[in-house]
Amino acid sequence: MLPSQEASKIYHDNYMRNSRTIGVLWAIFTICFATINVVVFIQPYWIGDSVSTPHAGYFGLFHYCVGDGNSNRELICQGTFSDFSSIPSSAFKAASFFVLLSMVLILSCIACMALFFFCNTATVYKTCAWMQLLCAVCLVLGCLIFPDGWDAEVIRDMCGEETGKYTLGNCSVRWTYILAIIGILDALILSFLAFVLGNRQRDFIHDEIKAENKALLLPTGSMSAYGRSVAL
Repeated sequence: MLPSQEASKIYHDNYMRNSRTIGVLWAIFTICFATINVVVFIQPYWIGDSVSTPHAGYFGLFHYCVGDGNSNRELICQGTFSDFSSIPSSAFKAASFFVLLSMVLILSCIACMALFFFCNTATVYKTCAWMQLLCAVCLVLGCLIFPDGWDAEVIRDMCGEETGKYTLGNCSVRWTYILAIIGILDALILSFLAFVLGNRQRDFIHDEIKAENKALLLPTGSMSAYGRSVAL
């Protein structure tokens, strides 16, 4: 084997090993992000009470629980995604839709990973990258629209008269809202990584094709019995 061919083979082996490792990590973190997205959609802890609020309670995208003011701090829970009329604000309805769309996109991205066995790797990476980017956009919209519904009457009753659009009054942001913001950053990083992996895979395939064509064109002639070059 020629030195150039040996070096090319070593590069190919190292590239494939590193690419598979990074791809596996990308897939694992994509599944972790999908878990975050599901939790963000389901859990009703986007905002909640504080020591200054007259009632205990917390609000999610569509489900919320509010206390009746008694000392036993018993909570009355309402709101389901299947019944939009039970959601206290139009902004909450819109935010719920976008976060749900984000969840559907990331779950579809995980399903698309099965295409690695049947389709071009670069194409699958780029398809997943676009899905993850759209997922991040939907989460951004959900997080931006959600505070627009803080002026709902049921929230003002718990958080105080100072509560309004994008003003939380005496209430506080809870862990699910923070997790949603972390999810946005996670989706952007995963999308960027998928684009990089897809482009590198495409470039590597092009380089391999060029190398194979070059190897085929190298023996442009052979010496005949009379010492003259004969084109093949």
